[in-house]
Amino acid sequence: MISQPDQSLTLRGPSSVVSARTASRPHASSRSKRYNRSHAGGSSYVPLNEFPVFSHSGDVEIFIRAGGKENRYLLHKHTLTRCSGFFEASTSRQWSKASVLPLGEPCSRELARIGEDSASSSGNEITRPGADSPVPRRRWRYELDPGSGRDDIPMLVQKEANTSGSSAESTTQPKSLFGGGGGGGGGGGSGGGSATANTPAARKTASHSHTHSTSSFFRSVANLSLAPTKMDQDPPLSQADADLLRDYDNLFRIFYNYPPMLDSINIADAYVQCKSLLTLGDQYDALAVVGPRVDHHLLQFQSRLWKQIAKYPVSYLRLGYLSRSKVIFQEALIHVVGQWPAGERSIRQSFPDIVLDIIEDKVDELEETVSRIEGRLFRLNLTNSRGERVTPNTSYLDWLAVSFFRQWLADNTAPAPLPPPASSSRGHSSRSTAVVASTSTAPNLASLGRTYRTLGSTTGANYLGHDECKRFLKLTPEFYSRDNLRRFEKRIDELKSAAREIVRPLMGSGLELELERGAATPGTIGVGTPGTPGTPAAPSGLTSYLTCVRVMERDLPWSIDD
Repeated sequence: MISQPDQSLTLRGPSSVVSARTASRPHASSRSKRYNRSHAGGSSYVPLNEFPVFSHSGDVEIFIRAGGKENRYLLHKHTLTRCSGFFEASTSRQWSKASVLPLGEPCSRELARIGEDSASSSGNEITRPGADSPVPRRRWRYELDPGSGRDDIPMLVQKEANTSGSSAESTTQPKSLFGGGGGGGGGGGSGGGSATANTPAARKTASHSHTHSTSSFFRSVANLSLAPTKMDQDPPLSQADADLLRDYDNLFRIFYNYPPMLDSINIADAYVQCKSLLTLGDQYDALAVVGPRVDHHLLQFQSRLWKQIAKYPVSYLRLGYLSRSKVIFQEALIHVVGQWPAGERSIRQSFPDIVLDIIEDKVDELEETVSRIEGRLFRLNLTNSRGERVTPNTSYLDWLAVSFFRQWLADNTAPAPLPPPASSSRGHSSRSTAVVASTSTAPNLASLGRTYRTLGSTTGANYLGHDECKRFLKLTPEFYSRDNLRRFEKRIDELKSAAREIVRPLMGSGLELELERGAATPGTIGVGTPGTPGTPAAPSGLTSYLTCVRVMERDLPWSIDD
């Protein structure tokens, strides 16, 4: 009987090859057996180097305290100075209060070495900047100063960095959860007492220590279940403190390209949070970084955002200006110009001159277009069968229709007269009344918008209807009859149709609110460019004022290239 060769011996290979493979990867065999091993409190505990605490590479320490809670950040000077003009100025040589960290940190040298291969064989040792470098590392420290007064704005203040505390923190190892000291955590470490580890006294001591650590472990687990948690001990935060902590956290998250934690369901809450975040970004000269994030978040609401802008145009105009959002600024500006001078006082108090100049320019453009169209409406007339303009001599009934239409147009486009002042004598009252009748306030674009919206309606049934025509024609009984009333209404309808074509340039809209309704038709839109084809015109009725203002890129208060 022929015996088969042992396959395990043939596949194993020479011992020199096996030893070479083992030597090239000294930790491969031991690592494969380290299942579910806890490193809590042991010497192998590695602090994380990620946001918000970059334990290895961070050099700017920031403490945000509010309402008994403290958030600590360890960030990078390079990132902060690129995103914020405040940090760029405060970390400069003129204002810097940086402290020099001590060289030769023991734990940092252990954590700086990464890679599986040994440094002697492959040279694959990477150290963080400043760990073994002869150039000393510097660290900046900022703390949030709430101020002394009630109206003071909390502001980050630069302090002297505590280098001794950070060094002690890095060298001191935390206690183990299992009751042992920091030096023996993790197991398997080679220490200096390896020669005495096999003595009977040492084994007896180790056995006693193992029994003590086991009982200490169960006692620690029991204490964890009975001890109150940190959340139960901390007092509840007020809404103002919670908002302050959220705003600073969102600010630093944006610096590191993390999405801010903003409300994505309730647009009213999202507006408050975005406004507070933009105010903080303006405070630290970081609007160029914060603005696009706010713009991206708010534009996700789409139709709900357009409705909110229509309700609060001045508020969203400021938000669009701070965030440099072209869409939000354009939408709010159209509403503001269409309702001018509503909200003029608050706008002049809270906006810079460049925004005021843009608003005034757009108001002037709109008033010029309205004035030009108003002149065409007052020159509107009817013709008889021979093509002649109607006059009292040629067609008195048709002339009454033209007069009736012009009187309605004058009543609805002219501003209301000022109330007469109190007169001291009876003889002086008639003269003052005549003067007041000729003096009126400036035309209001909001009221003019309602008139032109009525003229531009598709049916025209909202003004000069059957009852009004009947009452007017009864003022001259000799002309009142059923045939004359029917003819009079027909001539009024002809005037309405002609007026609708004249005011068509004012019926366009540049609002996303109206364009999104899906009722856009080919027409004209824009101030100063009547008759321009190819631009969608939104239907009237969604707003009572004119929204035909066009905002181009050259009209924005910031440069597009910024």
